[in-house]
Amino acid sequence: MKTWFKSGSPWIWMTAGAVSISLISVIGLLLLIAWRGLTYFWPADVYQFEVRQADGNAQQVIGEIYDREQVPVERLRNSGIKLEGLAPDADVTRYLIKTGNRDQLGLDFRTLLAPDVITQSHPKGIAVLEREENGNFYGFVEQLDINGKTISGEPLKAALADEIAKVDALRAEAQTLQSRDIGRVNFELEKLRLKERRLVLDGKLDDSAKAELARARDALHQQYQGMEKSLFALRGAMDKSFVTVQMMGGKSVRLPLAKVLGVTYPNDMSTGQKIGRYFSGLWHFVSDAPREANTEGGVFPAIFGTVFMVLLMSIIVTPFGVIAAIYLHEYAGKNLATKIIRIAVINLAGVPSIVYGVFGLGFFVYFMGSNIDKLFFPEALPTPTFGTPGVLWSALTLAILTLPVVIVSTEEGLTRIPSSLRQGSLALGATKAETLWRIVIPMASPAIMTGLILAVARAAGEVAPLMLVGVVKLAPTLPVDANFPFVHLDRKFMHLGFHIYDVGFQSPNVEAARPLVYATAFLLVTVIMTLNITAIGIRNHLREKFRSLEH
Repeated sequence: MKTWFKSGSPWIWMTAGAVSISLISVIGLLLLIAWRGLTYFWPADVYQFEVRQADGNAQQVIGEIYDREQVPVERLRNSGIKLEGLAPDADVTRYLIKTGNRDQLGLDFRTLLAPDVITQSHPKGIAVLEREENGNFYGFVEQLDINGKTISGEPLKAALADEIAKVDALRAEAQTLQSRDIGRVNFELEKLRLKERRLVLDGKLDDSAKAELARARDALHQQYQGMEKSLFALRGAMDKSFVTVQMMGGKSVRLPLAKVLGVTYPNDMSTGQKIGRYFSGLWHFVSDAPREANTEGGVFPAIFGTVFMVLLMSIIVTPFGVIAAIYLHEYAGKNLATKIIRIAVINLAGVPSIVYGVFGLGFFVYFMGSNIDKLFFPEALPTPTFGTPGVLWSALTLAILTLPVVIVSTEEGLTRIPSSLRQGSLALGATKAETLWRIVIPMASPAIMTGLILAVARAAGEVAPLMLVGVVKLAPTLPVDANFPFVHLDRKFMHLGFHIYDVGFQSPNVEAARPLVYATAFLLVTVIMTLNITAIGIRNHLREKFRSLEH
C-alpha cells in the first residue's frame, strides 16, 4: 500500500475521479434542462375526468396532465381535505391538470386527487386551440361560421384547418403592413418632426422650409391613410369567421378565428403526426415573438438581442484588450507601475458584475449619453436618444467586464512566442511595428481567440448589469431594421438570460411559464455553445496556420 501511494497512482485516480464527477454533473444538468424544456413542445394527450365534488355531485374536467406527485394522506387531512377510507400513513396521487380556457375559468390549472376521480377517459375529438390571448382553449369543436355560413359534421375539421390557414395568411399580411410599412411611415414622420425642431433651434425655419415640411408630411399622411384602410380591411376579413367549441361542463363558447393561431387534436394524432407537430412547435418557439407577457409564443427577439449584443461586445473588447496586452508586454517597462497595472487588471476580473452595471449606468448612460444627446441630438430633447439604456451601452459595459480576460489571455500568448523570432525579424531589417504586425500578433492570435471565447461565454450569460444598461422585458422593435441607418444602437433589446428571469420569477402564471424557463435556458446554453464552437474553430485554424513558425 505504501509503495502504491508513493507511486502517485492514488493522485491520478483522484484527479480522474474529480474530472469524471464534474463531467457527469455538467452533462446531467444539461440533460435535465433539455428534457424539462424540450418535452414542453410534445403534443400531450388530453383527458376527460369525472370528479366527485364535496357536495357529492360529479363535475367534468378536461385538460392535460401537467404533473403528478404522491402526497401523504395525513398532510391533506391536516389542510382540511376529507379523505375517507384511507390509512393515515398512505399516500395519494395528486394531479396538476392544465385546463386552459382562462377567460372562462379564471385559471389555467387545477389540482385533482386520485380518490376524487370517478372516471378518466381519453376521448377522440378533443381540440386544443392555440390563441393569441388567454392561452389554450380545450373542448369539442361543434361548428364553424364563415360569413354567416355554418359548417358542422364530417367536413368540419378540414374546413376549420383551411379557414385558420386563410386567417393566418391575413394576419401575417396585416402584421407586415403594420410593422414594416406603417412603421416606416411613422419613422419618417418622426424624422420630419426632428428636422423641424432642428430648424427651429438653428433659427432657419422660414416659410419655404415650412412649406417643404408640410408637403412631405402630407404625402406621408396620405400613405398612412391608405395603409390604414388596407389594415382595417384585413382585420375586417379576419373577423368574419368564428368557431364554436363545447368546453368542459357542456358550455358552448364562440371564439373569433382572428384570435386563434392553430388547432390540434392530440388524441387523434399518430406518432408521426406528433413528431411533425413537435418540430413545428420548436420552430415557432425560436422564430416567433413572445406573447402574453412572455409566457406564450417564441423568443426570437431575445435570441437576436443576445447574439447581436455579444457580437458588438466582441468587436469592442478585442482591439482594446489586444492593444493593452501588447503595450504591457512589448513596450511597458518592467517596473513597479507595470506590476500594479497587471494586478489591477487581474483584480478587475473579480469585481461583481452588478458593479459594472452601476458604472455603465452612471458613466455611459448618464454622462456620455447625455452629452452625446446635447451635442448631436438636441432636437430630440428632452426625450433622450443615447441618454437612456440601450444596446450600445450594454455592449460597452460587458466589454469592460470581459476586458481583463482578453488582456490576460493575450499576454499569455505573447509570452509563449520565442524572443528569437522577434530578434530575427529585427535583424533582417524590420521595424518593431512591422515585427508586431507580421510576426507577433498572428502567432498570438490563437491566444487572442481563447480570450475572446472566455469573454463571449461570460458576456452571454450575464444578466445583472444588463438590467441597468439596456435590456427590457419586451422590446417593440429589433436593433436592426430596414429604416436608415439600419443599425439602431440606441434601442433597448431583449436578452435570453433576462427572459429566463422574467418568465420564471415575474410571470403572473408561474405554472404555465415553468417549461419555458427550461426551454429558454437550454436555448441560451445552445447559443453560447454555438458561439464558442465557432470561435474554437477559428482558433484551431489559426493555430494550425502558424504552427510551423513555432519550430
